[in-house]
Amino acid sequence: MLVDAVTLTITGGAGGNGSSAFRRTAQNARAGPDGGNGGNGGSVIVQGNHNTRDLGQFRFRKEIKGENGGHGDIHKATGKNAKDIVLLVPIGTSITDITSGEVYEIEDESQLVLTRGGKGGKGNVEFKSSTNQSPKYAQPGGKGEEKEFLFNLKLIADIGLIGPPNAGKSSLLKELTNSTPEIGAYPFTTLEPNIGMLGTHPIADIPGLIEGAADGKGLGVKFLKHIEKTKILVHCIDLTGSDLKKTYLTVRDEFKKFNPELLEKQEIIVLNKSDLVSEEVIKKSVKLFTKMDLKTLVCSVYDLDSIESLRDVLMKAV
Repeated sequence: MLVDAVTLTITGGAGGNGSSAFRRTAQNARAGPDGGNGGNGGSVIVQGNHNTRDLGQFRFRKEIKGENGGHGDIHKATGKNAKDIVLLVPIGTSITDITSGEVYEIEDESQLVLTRGGKGGKGNVEFKSSTNQSPKYAQPGGKGEEKEFLFNLKLIADIGLIGPPNAGKSSLLKELTNSTPEIGAYPFTTLEPNIGMLGTHPIADIPGLIEGAADGKGLGVKFLKHIEKTKILVHCIDLTGSDLKKTYLTVRDEFKKFNPELLEKQEIIVLNKSDLVSEEVIKKSVKLFTKMDLKTLVCSVYDLDSIESLRDVLMKAV
């Protein structure tokens, strides 16, 4: 199961308490303040990682807490600073600070501090002064930051296979990339994006889009977001359908509602399942889309030449 959205409460570690201690000598049991400072609490950091596929590691976690710093001790010993926690997430993860609304896009392997650990408290030796030679007070460690974040994964694929349910997207992906998506002759066989590699280029099979998807119908916006990161959209249309133009425009209308920028992406029309219709239907359908000034290919998974042609077009396009 692809986990592509989680909400987490993330807290930095608390700083260690400063120590209230006094140096002892044979002559004086309280020869002077001797308490050390507490160590700093650990921060919680996120880092993009190309080998991390999804957010599954957080599926059953609601909270993540940083390590606490060590307490100060006698002989002015400073408590140990806690280690930071580094969370590895897929490249393409969007992280929203729910309180502030600030959004961070994880687009490479650089690190981002989500919550900072608290500062270690000062020991009583730090409070010695000319007017107070024997301070008993030691500072407690500071609390770590606590924030709530929404993690949202947007797949980064160079090519996205889109279209309504049962348009043959999974079958095309299998032939183009040798991946093994679930395939069936009924709508919504694909319940999560499948990814294969076309040479060095990731290609994703985006689950079927229907009218109302931008409003949450069918599989809804859950998968529309995965289209945002693609460079090229391959719009798969079933040649056996009754109104191909309406099928095409329905998906385009959902793009407009969800994010109009999707309409600007490079697009290739693939008229699929050509083995199931006559030559007359194919010619009529090709003419329909070429009149709309759309790059149009005819394809069938049972026609290896058409698969090779599609593969060549895609490789040149990326």
